[in-house]
Amino acid sequence: MAGSPRRAAGRRLLLPLLCLFFQGATAILFAVFVRYNHETDAALWHWGNHSSAANEFYFRYPSFQDVHVMIFVGFGFLMAFLQRYGFSSVGFTFFLAAFALQWSTLIQGFLHAFHGGHIHVGVESMINADFCAGAVLISFGAVLGKTGPAQLLLMALLEVVLFGVNEFVLLGLLGVRVWAGLGVGWSVPGWGLLSSCVPPPQVRDAGGSMTIHTFGAYFGLVLSRVLYRPRLEKSKHRQGSVYHSDLFAMIGTIFLWIFWPSFNSAPTSLGDGQHRTALNTYYSLTSSTLSTFALSALVSRDGRLDMVHIQNAALAGGVVVGTSSEMMLTPFGALAAGFLAGMVSTLGYKFFTPILESKFKVQDTCGVHNLHGMPGILGALVGVLVAGLATHEAYGDGAPAEAALPGLPLRLPVLRGPGLLGGAWGA
Repeated sequence: MAGSPRRAAGRRLLLPLLCLFFQGATAILFAVFVRYNHETDAALWHWGNHSSAANEFYFRYPSFQDVHVMIFVGFGFLMAFLQRYGFSSVGFTFFLAAFALQWSTLIQGFLHAFHGGHIHVGVESMINADFCAGAVLISFGAVLGKTGPAQLLLMALLEVVLFGVNEFVLLGLLGVRVWAGLGVGWSVPGWGLLSSCVPPPQVRDAGGSMTIHTFGAYFGLVLSRVLYRPRLEKSKHRQGSVYHSDLFAMIGTIFLWIFWPSFNSAPTSLGDGQHRTALNTYYSLTSSTLSTFALSALVSRDGRLDMVHIQNAALAGGVVVGTSSEMMLTPFGALAAGFLAGMVSTLGYKFFTPILESKFKVQDTCGVHNLHGMPGILGALVGVLVAGLATHEAYGDGAPAEAALPGLPLRLPVLRGPGLLGGAWGA
C-alpha cells in the first residue's frame, strides 16, 4: 500500500519531466547548431542581390501548408474512429508531431544539411520535418489505445533517429553498394572518391512510399508486437466505433484525400516534375476510392459499406504512387495503380488484419499495414517497373529514370523490424 502512492507520484511526474528535459535539450542543440539557410538569413539573401520573388519560400510554402494540415488535422481525426480514444488520437497527434518536428530538424540536419559546423534550415527543412512526423504518426496508429504519452514520446525519440538514418542510408549508401557491384561509381561527399565515370543515380521516392509509409507502418507493427499482452484481447470491445466517431474519422479522410497531391509533390523539383506528381496522385486517389467502395460492398455479407474501409483504403492511391508519381507514370498508369492499391488495402482490412492478430499477435489498431505497409511495398514495385520501362523518347532531356534491377532486393523493406528501406533509382 505504501508503494502505491509513490508509483502514482512517479507516473504523474514522468511526463512533465520528459517534456521539460527533451525541450530543454533540443533548445540547447538549436542554440548551438541551427542557423538560417541562405534564403532565410537576411544578410546572406540581400548580399546576393536576389529578387524577393525568387525566394523558394513562395514556391514551397503553399505545399508546406497543405502537408502541415495533413499532419495535424488529417492524421489526428483519421484515428478518431475509436469511441474510447477520440481525445487521445487528436491530442497525442498534436503532442507527438510538435516534438517530432523539432527532433527531426536536428537529426535530418546533422545527416543532410550540416555544413560549416551548423545545420541550415528553411522551408524545405520544415517540409522534411513534417514528413518525418508523418512516419511517427503512422506508427502511432498501430499502437493507438495501448500506450501512454510518455511511452509515445520515447517512441518518437527513437523512431525519428531511425527514420533519419534510414533516409541517409537510402540516399547516400544503397546506391553506392548496388552500383559499385556493377563496376561504376562517383564522388560521394564524405565517402571518398569512388570514380567519376558516370553520373550518380538518384533515388526516386518523392511521396515517401517506402521511406515514410512503409517504414512507419512496419516500425509500428514491430512495436505493437513488442507491446502485445494476452490480456489485451479482453479489451477488443473498445476498438469499436460509433456514429459520431466514424464521422470525425471521415473528416480526417477528406482532409488527407484533398491534400495528398501536395504531400507527394512538395519535395519534388519545380517544373514539370512537380506538376506531374500532383496530377498522378490526383488520378490515383480517385481510382482507389472507386475500387474501395466496390470491394467493400462485395466482401461484406449484406452488401453494406464498411466505414473502416472507406476511411482508410480510399487513401491507398496516394501511398502507392509515392515512388513513381514524379516519373512518366501516365494518367492511365496512375488510375491502374490506384485501383489496385484500393483493392489490396480493402482486402487487407477484411482478411489479413485478423490473421496478423491471431497468428502473429500483432494488434494493428488503425490498420496501418493495410493503408501504409502493403500499398507502400506495391508502390516500390510500381516505381521499379516504371523506371525500368523509361525511354529517352518519354523523358526527352528530362533525365530518364533507368532501373538498377540488381538492386531490387535492397529496395524492399526488412519485415523483421524497422529496418532499412529502399527506393527506385534514376540516372
